[in-house]
Amino acid sequence: MPSRRESDNVGVVHGNWGEDRAVEFLRVKGWIIVDRNVRPCTWDERYELDIIAYERETDTLAFVEVKQHAERSPYQRRLRSICRHKRDLLRIAARTWVRRNKWASGYRFDVIEVYGDPESGAAPEIDHIERVQLFENNRKFVNWSD
Repeated sequence: MPSRRESDNVGVVHGNWGEDRAVEFLRVKGWIIVDRNVRPCTWDERYELDIIAYERETDTLAFVEVKQHAERSPYQRRLRSICRHKRDLLRIAARTWVRRNKWASGYRFDVIEVYGDPESGAAPEIDHIERVQLFENNRKFVNWSD
């Protein structure tokens, strides 16, 4: 059985693999990656933004949360791994980043779900969910229950 430290590293490797696939996916779509693994709230490390990306077509900044799953199941809903507490952390982190960087243009929240295993060698399945309802202006974002 691996030690706690070894099992923690396995999670990091798998998480980085999912984020790397998400970054590749966004770059192929023509997005600019502004930053990765940003912790804008110096008082608490739980406030982390996985990817900050800029979509040129819409002149919009997207805060992208990446979730990796071993496989897709027809019995589980999209966005299942983002609970209310996680949404609150992401909202505060995004607002802090916007304020600190004096971002004056549009921004939104996206989720990329990566389905696959880095050890399989198979290409992952990627589900990009845009305009997730996280900020105040609800008519611009998809509903969490989709």
